[in-house]
This record gives sequence, structure tokens and C-alpha cells, in this order.
Amino acid sequence: MQALPSNAALISIDVQQAFDDPRWGQRNNPDAEQNIAALLAAWRETGRPIFHIQHRSASPTGLFREGTPGFAHKPEGRPLAGEPVIVKSVNSSFIGTDLEARLRAAGIGVLVIVGLTTDHCVSTTARMAGNFGFDTWFVADATATFERTGPDGRHFTAEEMHDTALASLHGEFATVIWTEEVVTALA
Repeated sequence: MQALPSNAALISIDVQQAFDDPRWGQRNNPDAEQNIAALLAAWRETGRPIFHIQHRSASPTGLFREGTPGFAHKPEGRPLAGEPVIVKSVNSSFIGTDLEARLRAAGIGVLVIVGLTTDHCVSTTARMAGNFGFDTWFVADATATFERTGPDGRHFTAEEMHDTALASLHGEFATVIWTEEVVTALA
């Protein structure tokens, strides 16, 4: 991985307590939050821009309802004072928000994306970022997801869901990398 420009942005998506609810089922990559915390710390040391994305449920019974514990950031992904938090209500961090306008106004062309979950909001945001022309880097070990059941009743493990999402993104919408590579590229 090449060195990251001084204005490359870290986009931390939906690192929220709602994902601790057991209704989600089995999850992969239990170290995702620690890797997100490490990237946030390394990013902050360099002064590069960080954008936190926070999902808000529209449903009164949603796990991400504002004012509930599930809406809150997990400790590892908590924003510091002055770091922008953009609230969204759909999978993409670009739809219904001013994220793209903020990035363009700041002249940011390189995005490094982390968060929860790999195959939903994080992937959707990375796909749109790639389509918008951003140089998009997707950090494999700073994302995680859950097991799923397909429409035909077939079960997919969390690791299968994660790996197929990475395979779909890599080389088409983003470049898939790992935390250690990003930290090295910040130097």
C-alpha cells in the first residue's frame, strides 16, 4: 500500500452498541473493534480527518433508536470532541447525509473505511464511494458481520458472509487491506 495523503479520511461506520444484541446471531472477527480503536488512535496522531457515521432507526422498535443504549457508539469507536458525527437512516453513509459534500469541500479523495457490518452498511458505503470516484480502501480486519440465512433457507456463516463481501469489493469498488498495512501507510 502506498503512503496515505495527509488529507485521507478515515470513515468509521456504525460502531454502535446495537450490534452487541444477541439477536444478530454468530459474528466473525471479534477483534474488529480493537482494530478500529487502533486505527482511530493512529489516525488521530497524524491529524488526518475522521468521520464517524451513526445509524438511527426509523422504526420505534429498531435496535438503533436514538436515546437507547443501542444508538450509542461502542467505547472503541467513540468520537472525540470536534470529530464530525454524521447520522444516517439507510445503509449508505452517502444517502440523506452531507458526507459527500463535506469530503469534496475538504478536497479529500482517499477514504479508508472501517466499521459494522461488512456486508451491509460498510460495503454499501464503500461501493458508493468507489462509484463516486473516491480512492477507497476497505480494512478487512476492522470490519465484522453476522451469520445469515438465504432466501432458500441455506445457512451462511459470518466468516462466509465477510469473505464474500470482501471478494465482491476488492478490485471493483475498493482495495481490501488490513490494519497493519494502514498503520504503516500513515507513517
